[in-house]
Amino acid sequence: MGRITKRTCTVCRRLGMSVCGRERCALKRRGTPPGVHGASARRVSAGFAFQLQEKQKARHLYGLLERQFRAYVERATATKGDTGLLLKELLEMRLDNVVYRLGLTKTRAAARQLVNHGHVEVNGKRIDIPSYQVRPNDVVSVRMEKRESKLFDTVRESLASRETPSWLRFDPAAWSGTVLGKPNTEELRMLFDPRPIIEFYSR
Repeated sequence: MGRITKRTCTVCRRLGMSVCGRERCALKRRGTPPGVHGASARRVSAGFAFQLQEKQKARHLYGLLERQFRAYVERATATKGDTGLLLKELLEMRLDNVVYRLGLTKTRAAARQLVNHGHVEVNGKRIDIPSYQVRPNDVVSVRMEKRESKLFDTVRESLASRETPSWLRFDPAAWSGTVLGKPNTEELRMLFDPRPIIEFYSR
């Protein structure tokens, strides 16, 4: 199975956005692009380069390979409705992203690993596919025998105070969350601009 192997924070600095989700992201210490000429590099704001950059932001934000991301764009394009909004919904409703949004991990990469290792259940059934699309009323939980694992030592104290999106409800005592509906439009606007991405794939 393919995976992204490039150093994550190098990508963050290149894109000018923290896509790794880590508290100690290198972008916060050094906000310029990598390389000897990084400090003098100009940020693009239009044209093909801008479309490519926005596509890369979204792709790396969710940790997807090019083929996987293109499949989401094609699926959103083939569905009736606002293509940009549909694309964001498809990405947000991925199981690994929902695990991250519930606060069970600190990064999406960690959430992907958690799902891959079979620590997560959906409606009482173990699911080990990060791209699994959750639906409204689905219950996402950590498997009973895994709740005392050292994997959760770093997040256990913050679970009760974690703020979850309006479309999710989390019960820290039960280590589970319920999908109340689809992501809120206002919340989705804060992620990335899908318009240049759709234009990029429409060439």
